[in-house]
Amino acid sequence: MSAILPPRSTMQTGSAAQQALYRKLNWRLLPFLLLCYTFAYLDRVNIGFAKLQMQSDLGFSDAVYGLGAGIFFFGYVLFEIPSNLLLPRIGARKTISRILVLWGLTSAGMMFVRDETTFYVLRFLLGVFEAGFAPGMIFYLTYWYGQQRMARVMAVVMLAGPIGGIFGSPLSTWLMTALSGAHGLAGWQWMFLVEGLPCVLLGALALRVLADRPADAAWLSDAEKRMLAAELQAPAGGHHSFGEVARDPRVYLLAFAYFTMICGIYAVSFWLPSILKADGVTDTMQIGLYSMIPYIAAAIAMLVIGRSSDRRGERRWHSAVPAFTGAVALAVATQSSGNLPVSLLCMTIATAMMWAAYTVFWAIPSQYLKGDAAAGGIALINTIGLIGGFLSPTIIGAVRTATGSMQAGLLVMVALLLAGAAVLVANRMPAPQGAVSAA
Repeated sequence: MSAILPPRSTMQTGSAAQQALYRKLNWRLLPFLLLCYTFAYLDRVNIGFAKLQMQSDLGFSDAVYGLGAGIFFFGYVLFEIPSNLLLPRIGARKTISRILVLWGLTSAGMMFVRDETTFYVLRFLLGVFEAGFAPGMIFYLTYWYGQQRMARVMAVVMLAGPIGGIFGSPLSTWLMTALSGAHGLAGWQWMFLVEGLPCVLLGALALRVLADRPADAAWLSDAEKRMLAAELQAPAGGHHSFGEVARDPRVYLLAFAYFTMICGIYAVSFWLPSILKADGVTDTMQIGLYSMIPYIAAAIAMLVIGRSSDRRGERRWHSAVPAFTGAVALAVATQSSGNLPVSLLCMTIATAMMWAAYTVFWAIPSQYLKGDAAAGGIALINTIGLIGGFLSPTIIGAVRTATGSMQAGLLVMVALLLAGAAVLVANRMPAPQGAVSAA
């Protein structure tokens, strides 16, 4: 874990006491949240690997698969804002524990899919039960870390996506091949079972590992609590209610930019195995190994660009430029079908840049929105943005069913990413009085 936590020299600044405090916070919170979010990411996208077997086993078309992959986000967006608005009242421990247990059981239950109806229902329920986890986690981190550390903290936790791709890709394909036929179950059924149940255990652990707020942390001394409270003293200004957040047009501009990033990220997440197969890679294990490469690059890009953003105190360009670069790389990849080296290189650049843009992006709303109203505001941005998770695989699946090619659908994602980068550049966010500029 020390390989992915930010170095002490950059992550922890100030006095020796401050360094010791943040070292304690880093090891107590970040590895656990990273592990939870890794399973969250894996359990929502492992359907991309299951597709290699279950589509033929169950006779699903690409349109059915695309709708089923995307309907997760429909359930997610319906329940995300209520979940986050309740988080400050119920507490982070109980909220995160409840989410982990319910989504773990539902993800494991995907092994019982038999037809289109059960496929859609379970994917929808998976979204309902996971709703609120990502924005709740982001809001929770604002209780513990100030803005000067936020981009690098987000880079560590958001490594869940690339880690899910690096380790989840070969794990998923290995489970599907090694356990195929064991005890009368298909490989894809074993994959859902093995990758879903650990979340139930993590849900139980959340009640012991996490504290709702620093004041409730028995593992912090009174002096450490006072030091942390002084560092995190909220600046004047900001939003005072969710209604005020919901009327702020800048929140919707941020949500649109996030929507475009999600469209690009999940286009890759759900369809990368199919893209590699179209490029001539037919062996399931090879597809899993090749799928690791873009995510290794993404992990590096997230840490490097997140660190650069914090060091310079700049957010807008550190998110917009990678989004633009990712769009260009994805556009080139769409024209390289059948040429594995070029296609994989471009998909690697696109994936790395989209994840880097996504990481720095979340340092903007967590700085602009203050107080408990931030829980609802972050959820609102995430809710609108995750509509892209529904539309992206649905559009690509429908286009592929109609034309036999993913090219047109991927080009739509390219156009959206370019629009999102432009909105980020144009949308200069004012920081609350006393805060560092988010622009």
